[in-house]
Amino acid sequence: MSKAMTHWRAKSVLAGVMMALAASAQADTLRFWTTEEQPERLARQEQMAADFKAASGVDVAVIPVSEKDLGTRATAAFAAGDLPDVIYHPLQYALPWAEAGILDSDAASDVVESLGADSFASGALGMASVNDGYASVPVDGWTQMVIYRKDWFAEKGLAAPTSYANVVAAIGALHNPPERFGFVAPTKVDENFMSQVLEHVLLANGVTPVDSNGFKALDEGKMTQALEFYKAIVDASPEGELYWKQSRELFFAGKAAMVIWSPFILDEMAGLRDSAPPTINDDPTSGELASKAGIVTTFSGPSNEAGAAWGDVRYFGITTSADIDNAMAFVQYSLDEGYGQTLAIAPEGKFPVRRGDANDATRFVKMWEQLPVGVDRKAALTDLYAPEMINEIVSGLDVAQRWGVTEGQLSLASKIINSQVINRMVREYVDGARDAASTVAAINEELAKIQ
Repeated sequence: MSKAMTHWRAKSVLAGVMMALAASAQADTLRFWTTEEQPERLARQEQMAADFKAASGVDVAVIPVSEKDLGTRATAAFAAGDLPDVIYHPLQYALPWAEAGILDSDAASDVVESLGADSFASGALGMASVNDGYASVPVDGWTQMVIYRKDWFAEKGLAAPTSYANVVAAIGALHNPPERFGFVAPTKVDENFMSQVLEHVLLANGVTPVDSNGFKALDEGKMTQALEFYKAIVDASPEGELYWKQSRELFFAGKAAMVIWSPFILDEMAGLRDSAPPTINDDPTSGELASKAGIVTTFSGPSNEAGAAWGDVRYFGITTSADIDNAMAFVQYSLDEGYGQTLAIAPEGKFPVRRGDANDATRFVKMWEQLPVGVDRKAALTDLYAPEMINEIVSGLDVAQRWGVTEGQLSLASKIINSQVINRMVREYVDGARDAASTVAAINEELAKIQ
C-alpha cells in the first residue's frame, strides 16, 4: 500500500469522501497556489473553493502566484518547510519537483486511480509518468495547431496540411504575394513563439536533442529535412522579424493560407474579442473566417510517419507537506464535480484532459463544448466550429509530445529551448549564412555545452 493510500481509505464514491471530510474537517485551511491570477479567473477558482467547502467542510485559500516566479517560490517554500497543499503548475515542473521531493507522487497516482486512468488523455498522463504512477494529476491542456484556409484548399483540391509534403504542396498552389502568402512562419529569434513552433516542426520529423543519457546530437538526415521544410515556410512568409502578432494579423486579414498558433486564437478568429478582430471583411464581429478555417494538431515529416502534436498540459501537484486527505479530495473534486468550473476559467485554452467518467466516457468533453468562450461576446465552441474540428482539437492531447518527457530529460530540454541556440541557428540557415550540414554541426556543438 502506498504512502498516500495509508491516508486515503474511501475512494470509490466522491460523495462518500465529502461526507467523511465534512464530519471531521480540520480547522487548518488548505492552501492552493494557482498561476491563473487574472481577476476573473481567480473569482472562478474562489467560487469552486467555496463550493468544495460546502460539500466537504474544508476551507481552501486560493493564492495567486505569477508563473514566472513559481519555480523559485516553490523551491524557497520547500527549503523553509512552508509548501502549500496543492499547486497548479505547468508540465516543466512535474518530474523535477517529484524528484526533488516537492511533490507526493503517491498521492497524485491514487487520485488518478480513483478517478480512472482510462478517463484521462493518455498523452497528458504520459508526460507526468513516474515509476508506478504519476508525479501530478493532469488538469487541462492544449495542442498547437496548423490553422489553414480550408476553403482555399478545397478550391485547389489540396490535401489538409498534415505533413511536410502537404504543406509544401499547398504553398506551391496558394502562395501569391503580396495578396496572399503561403505561410507566416516565426523568424524572431528571441520570441518563445519561434521556440514552440520549431519544437513542433522538429518533433513532427522525429528530431530530438536528448535521450535518456542527456544531450543527444541531432540526427543530420532528419534535421536537414526539417531545416529544408522550415526554409520553405519562411520563404513563403513576408520579410521581417515575424512572431505571433504578424501571423495572426495576416491570417485574420485573409492574406495567409497557413499559420501555426495556439487555440487561444479560436475565440478571436470568431469575432468575439474586440482587441483582435478578424479583418477579412468589414464586420469585426463576423464569424466568416472561423467558418472557412480548418485545423491540424498532428502533422508529420518524411522520417516520422506517425507525426507529432506539440502539447502544453497543466497539472495539480499535491505537495509532500500537504494535508493529504483534504488535498486529494480537493483535487478529485476539481476534476469531477467541479471540473466544469475548472475548465470554464478559459475554455478556449483549457481542453478537458479528463474526458468523462465511468457512467459517460465523454461527459466532460460534452460539457466543455458548451462552455462560453470569448471576451466582448460569448458563444459556445459548438456554435462556432464543426464537430470534426472540435474532435481534432481534443484528440491532439492523446498523442501530445514535448522534448525530454519520455526520456526523463525535461529539465535539460527546457534549458536547450531557453538557450535559443536552435532559433538562432535556424534563422541563420534560412538567411543563407551556412548550409544544412554545417548548421546541424554548429547546433550540435553549441547544445553539447548546455548542462
